[in-house]
Amino acid sequence: MALKTIGAAAAVALDKELMSTGAFSIDQLMELAGLSVSQVVYRVHPPHKGKRILVAVGPGNNGGDGLVAARHLRHYGYQPTIYYPKRGKNELYQRLVKQLEDLEVPFTDDFPAALQSADHVIDAVFGFSFSGEVREPFPAVINAMAEANVPVTSVDAPSSWDIENGPPKSGVGSNFHPDVLVSLTAPKPLVKYFKGRHFIGGRFVTPAIAKKYGFDLPPYEGLDQVVEVDPDGKPVKL
Repeated sequence: MALKTIGAAAAVALDKELMSTGAFSIDQLMELAGLSVSQVVYRVHPPHKGKRILVAVGPGNNGGDGLVAARHLRHYGYQPTIYYPKRGKNELYQRLVKQLEDLEVPFTDDFPAALQSADHVIDAVFGFSFSGEVREPFPAVINAMAEANVPVTSVDAPSSWDIENGPPKSGVGSNFHPDVLVSLTAPKPLVKYFKGRHFIGGRFVTPAIAKKYGFDLPPYEGLDQVVEVDPDGKPVKL
């Protein structure tokens, strides 16, 4: 049984449907997505493995998910540091930043230096809607994550990967293979190129919407916002 995925156009349409007929706000969806990411990090990298989490944040919604994850991780007892070179201009992103500042979470302008002291990295730079050329300052960031000696967890898509075709054949990101991937809402076609631990998160999709878009809801258990799956989409037993 192959893992069922949704492409870029379907993912955009699904998000719009969640915020229209589904009655969710962008704030709610981002909060639940970031909570899912934080739970994955807690599972794959519990605090005793090292509390210093470096979060690479992009300018869009993927970056917002990373900011939310960092807040939750701070409450779990981690010590997150945020690299956010191109800050979103709208009020939502400004509020997420303020929440982190109020928790005394540091922001850094020097990603390579911060990486030297990190125990784990969250890649929240580009999500499923990424296309085209990787622009400054992110080429060096993606290359640094590719060569990092610590584990990397990517949010929804490894940054620079094409949603359908996976890693680029050459250039920035061609050698970027994160250790962990958190597919939000539903897996994207790029997962067939991914070899690490794969989680599905985002416990907010109704059975009717999942059926409409042709994917299966994972069997979330208890309080969990995430489910680890194998390449066939079957839950991984702990």
